[in-house]
Amino acid sequence: MPVQQAETPIRVGVLFSQSGVTAVVEQTQRNAVAMAIDEVNADGGIDGRLIVADYADPRSDPKKYREAAQAMVDAGIRILFGCYMSSTRKAVLPVVEQAGALLFYPTLYEGFEFSPNCFYGGASPNQNSIGLARYLMRTYGPDFYLIGSNYVFPYESNRIMRDFIETEGGRVHQERYVPLASSDEDFARAIAEISSQPRMTVLSTVVGDGTARLYRAYREAGLDPDVTPIGSLTTGEPEVALMGGALAEGHYTAAPYFETVKTEANRAFLRRYRSRFGAHAPVSACTEAAYVQVHMMAIAARDASDNVDDLRTALGVAEFDAPQGRVRIDGDNHHTWLWPRIARADASGTFRIVSESRTALKPDPYLITPPSADWAPSATVA
Repeated sequence: MPVQQAETPIRVGVLFSQSGVTAVVEQTQRNAVAMAIDEVNADGGIDGRLIVADYADPRSDPKKYREAAQAMVDAGIRILFGCYMSSTRKAVLPVVEQAGALLFYPTLYEGFEFSPNCFYGGASPNQNSIGLARYLMRTYGPDFYLIGSNYVFPYESNRIMRDFIETEGGRVHQERYVPLASSDEDFARAIAEISSQPRMTVLSTVVGDGTARLYRAYREAGLDPDVTPIGSLTTGEPEVALMGGALAEGHYTAAPYFETVKTEANRAFLRRYRSRFGAHAPVSACTEAAYVQVHMMAIAARDASDNVDDLRTALGVAEFDAPQGRVRIDGDNHHTWLWPRIARADASGTFRIVSESRTALKPDPYLITPPSADWAPSATVA
């Protein structure tokens, strides 16, 4: 079908930071959205209507996210893609809800939330947190140290981690938070506490620029990943590319997607992404989720329209052959069925998958299903 410039293109808003403490990963999400929009348009758009994007750079500041979202809905935009931190999503959601718009949020988060105006493309706790804690407890023992950045996601995620660890008979020796705009000194006390306890696993929800500082301080302290590994939900390929493989070697991350996923869809996705953004451009689960959500929106809009109510209904049954595997949106809770995985970084900074689900896992953002029924016990590779 030839692409025709319709008189009424579908306008969407894109809210990702190109500056600020979380720019390293949000830039990849912005890239992925732009690439997916171009792919949809090259394939005929939405029944001949092209998608046209308005981009904003909210600079990792919740207030600027809210202001940018308000400007977009005031301009008549009703479909928004964006946000990385939970603090920015929570700043944008009231604007979206009041305007009757939709937000596509492509980032892992702490769960315990539902909005009829939001579709969640990242992992919920049963798709990453529980599996990571269980894997590390079985591999390295029952003793944990929790560290995170000082905002809502780390607090809530660590609450879930602590509940699971203690229910399973483990111990949390300390829970510490550092500023979002952290310094090397902020990590010194944490590293001293970690060093004082032999054979203790670190669970990190530090985000953005602070990730590299944590891993560098850990390495400079002479800690051994074979004895005291870091398990993280927020250290993906972009963060590792920033700090280098030597600092990441031996540490773990849980996510639905890694660059090393062996699907043809992933190989094709990486070829297209790197042809456009550079041969060594890093891609993480957050990048992939941003890409997937644009295509899911396009599939639903072709089945319905860009009217928000029609689109919401169509999204409830939308499926897509994503790079991580076939995914679909859960019509009951607006989260996404994903493929949980755990990987360990090698010296080159490549994540090698050590455990993965054999099927896409139903999202359970309120952790209604007992963790014992989760994916990790029966699915291990390598």
